Amino acid sequence: MAPVFAHGQLRLYLLSLLEQGPKHGYELITELSDRFGGTYRPSAGTIYPRLARLEEEGLVVRVDEERKSTYALTDAGRAELAARSADLADLEEGIAETVRDRARSVREDVRGEMRGLRADLAAAAQRARATAVPHATTGAEDPGVASHVRRADAEAMLGRFRDELRADLRRADARGKVDQLTVDTLRTVLDSALSAVRQTLR
Repeated sequence: MAPVFAHGQLRLYLLSLLEQGPKHGYELITELSDRFGGTYRPSAGTIYPRLARLEEEGLVVRVDEERKSTYALTDAGRAELAARSADLADLEEGIAETVRDRARSVREDVRGEMRGLRADLAAAAQRARATAVPHATTGAEDPGVASHVRRADAEAMLGRFRDELRADLRRADARGKVDQLTVDTLRTVLDSALSAVRQTLR
């Protein structure tokens, strides 16, 4: 994908975000990610050096609070924003177009990946059906008991899957890393898996 911001644009946009009030660096990163619908999330290595530069220029002031630093506009920063209001309006329009382009690209990527996942799941289900070995039973064994044991085994697998994936999602969420692709992938995989398993229950 093409770069999100041209030279100097991220600097201007950070000033515009701080116009709404003082913010921590992480809050700025999150707001930028939200503005782009999750299709772009700047790294700390992108944001903090620019904040430091804005501080050197006297456009923002940093206030250290315990283990976090808050950044706020100075009068010079507000004057800079006022002088570049037309540039900011053009930047907002460009961001809206970028969001549309990136969303379109993500949708195309998701559709391609989903087609691949469906094909993989269908192939795996076919292999499972082809290689399945009927459970050997003795005349004295109750088929209902055997079915109950298999159901319990299947439910245990579902429980492990749910617990492990929930833990992974929560760890990723703590880092702000759960994006729409994750949700779309999970939905498609589960729908396909449900359909494949139901075929064996008929």
